Amino acid sequence: MAKLFWRYGAMAAGKTLALLGVAHNYERLGRAVLIYTAQLDDRYGEGVVGTRLGLQRPARTFTPQTRFEAADIPEGTACVLFDEAQFLTTPQVRELHRIAVLHGVPVICYGLRTDFQGNGFEGAAALGLLADQIEELKTVCGCGRKASFNVRMDAEGRRVREGEQVSIGGDAQYHAACPYSFYTEQCKP
Repeated sequence: MAKLFWRYGAMAAGKTLALLGVAHNYERLGRAVLIYTAQLDDRYGEGVVGTRLGLQRPARTFTPQTRFEAADIPEGTACVLFDEAQFLTTPQVRELHRIAVLHGVPVICYGLRTDFQGNGFEGAAALGLLADQIEELKTVCGCGRKASFNVRMDAEGRRVREGEQVSIGGDAQYHAACPYSFYTEQCKP
């Protein structure tokens, strides 16, 4: 039976790199994949999944209004991959779970669990409840400890604690932080 997978991590944990690796592994075996990313994430261009290492490839985009039906998946698709899955809605996650379970197509979702204030994203919460398999992709804070939070910095390098949940592009910068650094704004020696 196919499953719905949720692979999450803090900023710069290699989520998109892992997604592209999975796509490559399927394709080198002659198997087709379908890749989606959130339309609002246009850092590399609309409909482009990209990494900090410079790897990029085209993807379909989704918005909160997108509906996922098994009929929308091209015949022969071996796996459906989602980047920026935290932006999915709860009904969308249910649709993806149905596709995996009832139609036998694995769905692997990659994304953030929490925002810069430590609040959950709707899609991440739904994936945490419905995914058949959950995996944390790990990265480290500047102090070397395991990072599990994200912080937003402004153009001058000051911590931002309030504002819209999502700020892509512009002057906002995001960094992974360990819990100690998240709460104290300093790395513990």
